[in-house]
Amino acid sequence: MQKPDFPHNESARLKALQSLNVLDTPAEERLDRLTRLAKKMFQVPIALVSLVDQDRQWFKSCVGLDVRETSRDISFCGHAILGKEVFVINDATKDERFSDNPLVMGEPCIRFYAGSPLKALDGSKLGTLCIIDTKPRTLSYEDIEALKDLAELAEHELMAVQLATLDDLTKIYNRRGFIKIAKQRLDNCSRNGKPASLVFFDLNEFKPIN
Repeated sequence: MQKPDFPHNESARLKALQSLNVLDTPAEERLDRLTRLAKKMFQVPIALVSLVDQDRQWFKSCVGLDVRETSRDISFCGHAILGKEVFVINDATKDERFSDNPLVMGEPCIRFYAGSPLKALDGSKLGTLCIIDTKPRTLSYEDIEALKDLAELAEHELMAVQLATLDDLTKIYNRRGFIKIAKQRLDNCSRNGKPASLVFFDLNEFKPIN
């Protein structure tokens, strides 16, 4: 088995992923409908929106699997984010990178995999929209283009909240973004019994600077 390499911009990629604030959040219908559509379109048992974290791949949307994450070392998506195009494995048992992978030798018995990378606003590859089958198969050119279209829709959904909470000029959180982030941080402090402090300042007459 071949473990996936790290992208050359791994530090920036992880920062972009964490800035979305979606890791370990509940499933959302806006992404679940895309994985359900992918499952139906390609007639596969499994479709995922997978985000590749530091040492795991975590599934923001998951159709056909009972788990929400697996180790990055054995992930197919870890390989997929290294390129720009759809990453396709027609038969994992015949590919030396995956033939003895635990996900191939055991559940969910992956044979076919196709993953289209999901990009952040800075171009970093955050994960994939991927489809998985338990039997070998191939994709036509039209199939690959359709998977890329679905992945682009998933990208837009992942970026939508960030785009709505960032100031266009400064690229830092606007009022909506600040309230969202502050609530998450304060809730975390409350759960863990840690104190929290807030420091703020006003910048007057900012409009002329704009």
